[in-house]
Amino acid sequence: MSTSRTLAKNVNGVAVEDLASTIEAIKAAPSIAVFRFQVRNEWMDGGHNRSTADQYYGAGQQQSRQQPFVLEADEPPVLLGGDIAANPVEHLLHALVACLTTSMVYHASARGIEIQEVESSLEGDIDLQGFLDLDRNIRKGLQGIRVNFKIKADVPDEELQRICQLGPRYSPVYDSLTDGVPVSVTAERL
Repeated sequence: MSTSRTLAKNVNGVAVEDLASTIEAIKAAPSIAVFRFQVRNEWMDGGHNRSTADQYYGAGQQQSRQQPFVLEADEPPVLLGGDIAANPVEHLLHALVACLTTSMVYHASARGIEIQEVESSLEGDIDLQGFLDLDRNIRKGLQGIRVNFKIKADVPDEELQRICQLGPRYSPVYDSLTDGVPVSVTAERL
């Protein structure tokens, strides 16, 4: 993350001096850049399950949050769920847009670019014939995702497009979805 403009104390809610210090610390000790996020999940009933995120490894040690985050997932009634939470695909879309937004804002902040507002909308297409194994030629996952950002910043249109592209350029979730990531799945008895 380069900083081409003079650093202010806080840009877009980001403490850019702390960000610059973090970058320098990682340059000096690259091993502290390795993070491992952890989530525990428990099936409740039907399509309902609950994940808890409370610990992660980062900056060279195990970290604990002051309060765990609980994420609920379910399916809408048309997909036989109780509709008490967003479904897993909606969580995936949320993870993508949240990471794109955060990446865009952090990198704009590092460049001293002030953003007043960001709104976005996403759509993801899925054909259940793949999930239900009715047609093996149809993929089980999303077939396409469209993201649209609305950004309010006092910059020319060309610069606005460059700001928008900071998200896909640096987002770990975007990279994981578009470039793939190895996933291993195992089971053991309870």
